[in-house]
Amino acid sequence: MNSLPHGGLALAALDEQLLQPGVKGLPITAPLRQGALGVQGWNVLRGDTSFPVALLKASALRHNLDWMRRFCAQYGVTLAPHGKTTMSPQLFGAQLANGAWGITLASSTQVQVAHRFGVRRVLLANQLVARADINSVLQLMHDDPAFEFFALVDSIAGVERLAAALADHPLARPLPLLVELGLAGKRAGCRTDAEAMAVARAVAAAPNLQLAGIEGYEGLLVSDQRDDDLRAVNGFIGRLAALARACDQERLFGGAQILLSAGGSGYFDLVARGLAGIEGMSRPVMAVLRSGCYLTSDHGSYLRQIGQLDVREEGHAALGGAALQPALEVWSVVQSRPEPGLAILGMGKRDASYDIELPIPLAWHRPGPGAPELLPAGCAIVKMNDQHAYLQLSAGFDLEVGDLVGCGISHPCTTFDKWPLLLAVDDDYAVRYAINTFF
Repeated sequence: MNSLPHGGLALAALDEQLLQPGVKGLPITAPLRQGALGVQGWNVLRGDTSFPVALLKASALRHNLDWMRRFCAQYGVTLAPHGKTTMSPQLFGAQLANGAWGITLASSTQVQVAHRFGVRRVLLANQLVARADINSVLQLMHDDPAFEFFALVDSIAGVERLAAALADHPLARPLPLLVELGLAGKRAGCRTDAEAMAVARAVAAAPNLQLAGIEGYEGLLVSDQRDDDLRAVNGFIGRLAALARACDQERLFGGAQILLSAGGSGYFDLVARGLAGIEGMSRPVMAVLRSGCYLTSDHGSYLRQIGQLDVREEGHAALGGAALQPALEVWSVVQSRPEPGLAILGMGKRDASYDIELPIPLAWHRPGPGAPELLPAGCAIVKMNDQHAYLQLSAGFDLEVGDLVGCGISHPCTTFDKWPLLLAVDDDYAVRYAINTFF
């Protein structure tokens, strides 16, 4: 999982860099080469690392990579996973090596990071508006003819800004754009089909721009009402497909194929069913899924959503049976037992996601040999400060100061951005290698 098809020198430099004392999760007191982490013999359950520490279960990563590759092959769709989830060049490389068509990103600076580490096809699932951001992308396209880049647009004003930038900084090839179809009251995107058609016509008519496809994000429709979600998602994907047909009838698309892109991390099976194999178009249609959280999944919101996907897909019979597995955990130490039934953990909002729900306590271990034990029902994180978590203990269960507690998280994106380095471990929690992030 440590190789990229391009950008190998930049990636190799990560393993050669000297990590200084003070890196979160590392117990080092002197500089240590990153590539030597896996031969230190550290084991999290023995208490060898600093705490808190963020972990990735290597076996779960491998399983999820393979599962998504088989899913895409079964449905005839293409994957451009959203790199904002991890912003990790090692994980980008693993996804590309397992068949990803490209990497989706959210900002021009993320694009620059990905390009530095060898990513040569990027879908920017966002509007490209600020002058400096537009210029940075155009510079990459100018300097690297092998770099393929696609962006979104949802307004005539956006089209005009991009066309003006290209007039000032012309390229030897057009800038491919996807019209973004939005939802009322949600974030960016054309609110009506008529608006979307007007933007599509403006792109097709502008010099140096090319209408490459249509895009939308159904993840904004996720709620607690699953039946309503299914109807809304299917309806939205139907609108996206109909918009593509209307653009094709007017011969607005300019590329060799038509890109249709959607697919968050909860309902990507509905997107695959709705977009794959659309027939009757003037050129081939490529359905591009953008799920980013599939790689690590989680123990909260996505675990529940994938459970529903599992039901819809009748147990993934054609996909090997097992669904996506949670790979990301944050382990911390019991710092204090100030009251009966309450343990204070040495992790907080600086270390774990809390934007959707608080971390989910999974297991505990007294430092030393052996395997962790599941925490009993009733144990829950009920509050977090910057550096502390309040673990409510179930009746009759006790922990001691110095015990280790492993937590799952809900929404991996906002845990990754808290860790410049995460440790990949085997199933026995032995440290194998490091994963870097660039937020």
